[in-house]
Amino acid sequence: MASPLLESGKNGFRTWFRKVWEVRGGGLYACGFAVAFIIFEVGSLADDVTGIGTIFTGGAISFLIGFIIDSFMNTFYALIWPVYVLQWSMPWGAIALGLAYWLFPTYVKPHIEEWLFDGEPAEVEEPETAEEPGSVSGP
Repeated sequence: MASPLLESGKNGFRTWFRKVWEVRGGGLYACGFAVAFIIFEVGSLADDVTGIGTIFTGGAISFLIGFIIDSFMNTFYALIWPVYVLQWSMPWGAIALGLAYWLFPTYVKPHIEEWLFDGEPAEVEEPETAEEPGSVSGP
């Protein structure tokens, strides 16, 4: 049996990933954004851990401001994640991105959606019906 802290962490991650999934369109771009953001944040946190000593030497404010700026930059870098894939070992990056766009909806997306929407019925959007204006009879 998993600990309550571990379970709440899993649920917190799932909630965050679901929000990103819905806001970014629920496809390869959303998944790539989430993965890229996590990779950039882990790298940023690793750098921040090495500079944690500045907190104890009176640099807490600069550490906090630097952390916030890094998070904004990581968000921007995650938004342009396809550029990093395209720049990766040309032409293989372009081929990999093309294959990902082609194969993702069939092989990966159903599994992610099953995990995100565990047992929830799929929301079906009903098309809006326009009401026809009543006939206007003239004088």
